[in-house]
Amino acid sequence: MTEYDEFAEALIDQLAVEINEEKENSDLASKIDEDLSFNFTFDSLEDASKEIFPWVKNQISGFTGLTVPETTKVQFPDLIELKKLKGKRIFTSDDAREFVDSLVEGISKEDVGKIASLMKQDTIKYLVYSTYAKNYISKISVTFGDYLEDTIYLNKLFFSILPKIKLYSQGPPFESGYEKIKSSYVGGIKMAMMEESIHAIQHELHKSNKEAVKKVNEVYEDLAKIILDLDDQTLSNIFEYMNLEHVPDEFPIAKRANLYFVLNPEYFILGTLPPDQMATKEGQIDSKLAEMIPQLPEIYRRWLKPRQQQHAAMTVIQGMASFAIRNILKDDPDFKNYLSVFKGTDLASFMAQKDMGISFTESIYEKLGKETFKKLIDDPPDILELKDSRLYLKRILE
Repeated sequence: MTEYDEFAEALIDQLAVEINEEKENSDLASKIDEDLSFNFTFDSLEDASKEIFPWVKNQISGFTGLTVPETTKVQFPDLIELKKLKGKRIFTSDDAREFVDSLVEGISKEDVGKIASLMKQDTIKYLVYSTYAKNYISKISVTFGDYLEDTIYLNKLFFSILPKIKLYSQGPPFESGYEKIKSSYVGGIKMAMMEESIHAIQHELHKSNKEAVKKVNEVYEDLAKIILDLDDQTLSNIFEYMNLEHVPDEFPIAKRANLYFVLNPEYFILGTLPPDQMATKEGQIDSKLAEMIPQLPEIYRRWLKPRQQQHAAMTVIQGMASFAIRNILKDDPDFKNYLSVFKGTDLASFMAQKDMGISFTESIYEKLGKETFKKLIDDPPDILELKDSRLYLKRILE
């Protein structure tokens, strides 16, 4: 077995929990369908969404003052297609697009041979994008929906099997839990469609995020190339200096991959900062490490600004959506049942959850009302303004 094969198998092993969960849920759904004592059905995702979507758009318009574009479509991909779609959310350098699409397809199909071949073909791109692919695909089992290029995608597998699994697992008499499960199913669709519909009005923020991520990934590709080009003696010296876990010399790719992940600024800098200081400080590179890898300070300098832009854009994108959902659905009985059945929480606990994006949006909304949403899209905050909404309000109101 080559080192590339071992990397490919390790990647699939890291996804084993999610892959097994998908298979177990699918198998359980099939067994439920074969149980003649269980004859309960739910509206198809397509039919339910067709009925809910106009309501969602009307609610968003009323609360935000913005209109979901008429061109927005709703589609219902199967599991493999949804995983490929997630791959499209990995915003790559221009020449990496085809490689990433092939990698995601290989991972989606658990094709170890294809994954190994791709790593051998371009180890630099593999190091940069395999982590993205793994992280995106590993979230499929809990993904309700996604938005990309004027289209809302709802997870057909999730919505098709989870309601009946929930009802079946409660045991007979099934009638006693049917209405609540049905309501929670509708609540889940409402929430997913509302979140992705809000994303559909955030075009400029998505554009800003995409361009920033592409620049970040270009830096990562340069870093991977620098580390893969290190000579063996320098590599050993760095491992010794940084007191890194020993990797045998007969695994040269693994040794360099370990160093890449350690020195990746997402880990090396952000891993040491609390969330409210995300991407606001220069990474401190000691002189000895900079001597062994002279390009490292410049790599981190190039990385910082687009990473700040990415963080700011995503914080506003997610915070705006979460704030709107909380306020629009807070009195909705279907949503309350969704929280209880699917999330195991209640409305009070859900409303009490905070993060930087929600808190920032809330503070601006207290001042601007529904004008908040248009302002945040047209004139988004920078990283410092996110930490102190007074700075943002001072700038936009002067």
